[in-house]
This record gives sequence, C-alpha cells and structure tokens, in this order.
Amino acid sequence: MIGRSMPVHIAITRRVRPGCESEFQQALRDFFQTSFAHNGVFGASMLTPPPGSDTREYGILRTFANEQERDAFYESPIFKAWDERARTLTEGEPVYRQLHGLEAWFRSPAGPPPRWKMAALTLLGVYPISLLIGLVLSSQLRKLPLALNLFIVSALIVTCLTWVVMPRLTAWFKPWLKPQPDKKDKNS
Repeated sequence: MIGRSMPVHIAITRRVRPGCESEFQQALRDFFQTSFAHNGVFGASMLTPPPGSDTREYGILRTFANEQERDAFYESPIFKAWDERARTLTEGEPVYRQLHGLEAWFRSPAGPPPRWKMAALTLLGVYPISLLIGLVLSSQLRKLPLALNLFIVSALIVTCLTWVVMPRLTAWFKPWLKPQPDKKDKNS
C-alpha cells in the first residue's frame, strides 16, 4: 500500500435558500456533468432532503482519485464558477468533510458492492482481529466486569478495522468487490 494513493471521499453540505430548491438541484445536476471533465473526479452524488421535510440542507458526495486530484479540482476554474453560482442559491458557507474509515470503506462512484460481499469482507477483517485481541488480552480482560470487557474489545476491533484493516482489505479485494466488465474480443 505504501506509495499507492487511495481514493478520497468528500461530503459537502449546503443550505439552500427558501424557494431556490429546484433551481439548485438543476444547477447541481448540470455541474455534475461538467465536473466529470476533470480527470481525477471518480463520481458524485446528490443527497436531497426527504419529501415533507422542513430542512433545506442538501448533501453532495464526491470521490476523487487521490488528494492531489481533490486539491486540483477545488482550485479549478470549473469548481470556482460552480461555487460562485451556488452561493447565489445557498445560505452560509458550505461544509466540507472528508470521509474516513467505516463511512468510506465501500464508497464507490458505481455504487456499493453487493451486501453479501461487504459482509464477507467485514467478517474477514473482524475475525482475525477479534482472535488476536482475545489471545493477547484475554487474561487481563477476564478480570473486568463483562460489560467493560466487551466495550474494550469492541472499541479495539472498531479502531483496528477503521484505520488499519478495512482500508487495506477494500484495496486488496477491489477487483472482487467491483469486478470490471470482461473486455472480450468482438470477433469471438
């Protein structure tokens, strides 16, 4: 994994001015199409408030090839023109948050893999970590009350999965999680 850049996932929220919701959605759809001209953009999705909701907060999920492509995109004329347009339709400042760990494990521009594959890969990560924790810490944890014991084990498993195990497993198993369509010879 060293030297290989990982995709970067950004969640952006914007509060749309009252009465500008439809115009914002259309402008965002148009911007999505334009933004794919930037080579490092892997995908984008719009999250709209549920029908009947009184919130006007919209979410945008965007995936980049790596941090350099993310930075280049946000400095590009394409983005700056969008940001200027969006500010006329929104209130306050947009909020940007990079997604890490659990929230980004299976994020993909083409959508998530089948649930059974996500579950199988998660089990592949959880099982060895729980065995290791049990082997290394069982004598110390046995002395604690059950609730505290389980809390510590759970916290260690989640920490290991989030920052160490799952980012590597999803990178290693990417071809299995998201197999590419066969490129068969047209004459065969």
